[in-house]
Amino acid sequence: MAPSSCGWLSALALLLGSCTSLALGHLDPPAPLPLVIWHGMGVFGLPRCPGESSHICDFIRKTLNAGAYNKAIQERLVQAEYWHDPIKEDIYRNHSIFLADINQERGVNESYKKNLMALKKFVMVKFLNDSIVDPVDSEWFGFYRSGQAKETIPLQESTLYTQDRLGLKAMDKAGQLVFLALEGDHLQLSEEWFYAHIIPFLE
Repeated sequence: MAPSSCGWLSALALLLGSCTSLALGHLDPPAPLPLVIWHGMGVFGLPRCPGESSHICDFIRKTLNAGAYNKAIQERLVQAEYWHDPIKEDIYRNHSIFLADINQERGVNESYKKNLMALKKFVMVKFLNDSIVDPVDSEWFGFYRSGQAKETIPLQESTLYTQDRLGLKAMDKAGQLVFLALEGDHLQLSEEWFYAHIIPFLE
């Protein structure tokens, strides 16, 4: 059972919300949940050092990539759990202990799909000047096109969506997906913006 601090009060997690995703995967909610904000398809870059725009950052990214899927690192470093290598997708799927599983990239766990689809709204917030999450499109469940790390594709062009492995396609057609964007760096949102754009989903 997920820790009590997860709660079902708002099912709200800002980006790297392991607690919420753990709850979605292992608990059956007693009633439809109002909202979840969840990080999407992973990261493939060093914070404030996007690999596609700098040779040095790209070198660092490749160096980090060499050890990201080591079992000991995956089990001890939270950031490694979100590392998604779009160039070597097979290694990512086989050795990612968290993200590949929760995003149904190894197989379909019907409980994950059922619990996510129980949400009234799935709200995704993209911080347009985010220097932490690379690529920033991951915050809307987009990611790099497989086999390279320069061009990104939106959620709607991903296998996750077209095969509806997590229920996102069905939720999209039912009007349950909400895509919000705001200027600013990672999690830099004002109280005014939060009350204007998030609180209404909880009422």
